[in-house]
Amino acid sequence: MDAVRVALLREVLAGTEWLQSTRRFAGSLRASVGPREGGLLLVGSEEYEPWHLAAHLDDEAGWSGLPELSPTLVRHRVPDGPVPAHLSVGLGRLEGAGRGETLLVVAPGEPGAGLLERVHDARRGGATVLALDGGDSELHTLAHDALGVPEGAGLDLDTVQHLVSAAAGENSLPARPGRRRFRDRLARLAEQLTAPPPPRW
Repeated sequence: MDAVRVALLREVLAGTEWLQSTRRFAGSLRASVGPREGGLLLVGSEEYEPWHLAAHLDDEAGWSGLPELSPTLVRHRVPDGPVPAHLSVGLGRLEGAGRGETLLVVAPGEPGAGLLERVHDARRGGATVLALDGGDSELHTLAHDALGVPEGAGLDLDTVQHLVSAAAGENSLPARPGRRRFRDRLARLAEQLTAPPPPRW
């Protein structure tokens, strides 16, 4: 989803709690990775790998000049044979997660007992745990901050992920005067494209 579509989606959601909730959660994400040394670990459930969110956060990291937003995707199953380094990080990585690192768990359904146990270990080791999920109470108990998207919420988890990743990149310090970032120019273009036409006299 590009910046123009995100802007349109925000316009549709204006006045709902979703904009505030996604921006708040994105702020928690930024705060947990910003001032600390360490990395952002992104993991899904056994049935759901958050590829899309990994790609969007990586894009936001580049656009906003915040490399700490670029996540390491942790996979439940790493295929045999030669695999690119960024696709070969298995669940064992969570065992070493500790202070200064952030673990973002994305799970539309039940995360599963095995994942919950590893998340608990990561938290006990000092990692900050964030959850973006379907509203699992056990996962929310382990998380320092959580945003639940239960069924019937009006939005699906994929859409909420777009809003969170976009907001994470925008919650940065303002650009220096006189130098407008590409993203700022794109946001202004989106506003112009979505504005009503001027009245005809």
